[in-house]
Amino acid sequence: MAVATLASRITGFFWKVMLAWAAALGTVNDSFTVANTLPNIVYELLLGGVLASIVVPLLVRSQDDPDGGLGYTQRLLTVGMTVIGVGTVIAVLAAPLLTRLYVDGSTGQSDPALVTAFAYLLLPEILFYGLFALLSAILQAKQVFGPTAWAPVVNNLIIIATIGVYWAMPGDITLNPVRMSDPQLLVLGIGTALGIVVQALVLLPALRGLGFRMRWNWGLDERLREFGGLALWILGYVAVSQIGLVITTRVLTANAPGGAAIYSNAWLLFQLPYGVIGVSLLTAILPRMSRAAADGDHTKLVDDLSLASRLSTVMLVPISAILSVTGTPIGIVLFSHGRSSVEEASRLGDAVAASAFGILPYALVMVQLRVFYAMKDARTPTLIMLVMTAVKIPLLYMCGELLTSDRVVVGVMLVNSLTFVVGAVVGQLWLWVRLGPLGTKRVLRTIVLSTMAGLVGVLVSVLVLVAMASVLPDGLADGWGALVGLLVTGLVSAVVSVGTLSLFGVEELKPVKTRLARLVRRG
Repeated sequence: MAVATLASRITGFFWKVMLAWAAALGTVNDSFTVANTLPNIVYELLLGGVLASIVVPLLVRSQDDPDGGLGYTQRLLTVGMTVIGVGTVIAVLAAPLLTRLYVDGSTGQSDPALVTAFAYLLLPEILFYGLFALLSAILQAKQVFGPTAWAPVVNNLIIIATIGVYWAMPGDITLNPVRMSDPQLLVLGIGTALGIVVQALVLLPALRGLGFRMRWNWGLDERLREFGGLALWILGYVAVSQIGLVITTRVLTANAPGGAAIYSNAWLLFQLPYGVIGVSLLTAILPRMSRAAADGDHTKLVDDLSLASRLSTVMLVPISAILSVTGTPIGIVLFSHGRSSVEEASRLGDAVAASAFGILPYALVMVQLRVFYAMKDARTPTLIMLVMTAVKIPLLYMCGELLTSDRVVVGVMLVNSLTFVVGAVVGQLWLWVRLGPLGTKRVLRTIVLSTMAGLVGVLVSVLVLVAMASVLPDGLADGWGALVGLLVTGLVSAVVSVGTLSLFGVEELKPVKTRLARLVRRG
């Protein structure tokens, strides 16, 4: 799963970089980025958060039915696709209204007309996001993880090909006026939507291999009513989180040139370590937690929570340290090509470096939420999100008012990380009240040792950067200097951080060391 997830994240990141090269970090990229988030937003508001959070635990529990959960699964699939189908139609019709919600046409670089045009082409993705999530949940409940991990890679490859075609086409998208018949607009919009369609459909062979057949099965039972009760709280969670996203988008589009596109790519870089490590870990451990919760085995549930937290710490803190040092060079190396400028790329990298400390808190929040959902408690995560959003919104407005336009994106990313720190602390306290002792001292010890190792790696890397900047003719500001700085400091930071962890005798590092030793012996 980690290999598949890594391939997915790399290809997903690559098409974002390609789009920056092909369309720069300006009006077209900003408008496409905003429009491309709309299907995700609407999908999450409909059922996305529900499907990702509680469907796997419910499907695991239904496997105790005489039919192995087949009837329940079919009814759940029927209800879910009906809700999402109706929501998709409404969203497409309401595309101009959605644009007005997220884009202030009087300021910023996002073009409302272009956002709306892209939205008409991209909003039908909602239906296939839902289908993919439901089919993935069915497979994961059966302990089948490979197809759902590789399907996004197929989607990304289609989008990469789409951007390649778009880049090769002569001319630019017409902005005054925006025309739905514009060939470049159609290629970029339809090609992106096609990737999501294929991502969902490639799961069908795996389901057939399990003997599952998709059939409409209408009707409600007591568990579906329970599902509805849990879903209402999760929809509240999503709605609150989307308020934060609306404010984020409006602050960026109103105060930061190219802000939406730069933020989107910075956020993607921020999520990359969690996407490779954290998502794989959660996908594997969620069925275990669901089974422990279903059996009322809170000791096993706490053990799984502690293990997930400690493994996340050991693997993510050194990466955070690396990104805090190499964020700016990464931005320059990846985004200062094609039509993008070094200044825009540097700003993107600064945002990643400033927010890197939030990667572990973000992962811990995700683990904690899954524990609540495994216990069929959807209310508490919504309340935690309320606390996080209440902290986030005033800080976002402060970024727009107090920071210069070139620093707004950096400030917004920093606010995100601070919010995750708040969420991780609140979530841990809430779980302690609910479950009793969580082995927090052991987790904190791992966090402290990992942080110390990361700081040692950062210190050594900074010294190396200073030495390199004084030796290279143009310093580290140009593309080649940034690339050399990135490779050297990234390697130094990684080796020093992991080496220091090993010297500290951190137990959770042993599986990684054992795996590396096996690979070396095979080589």
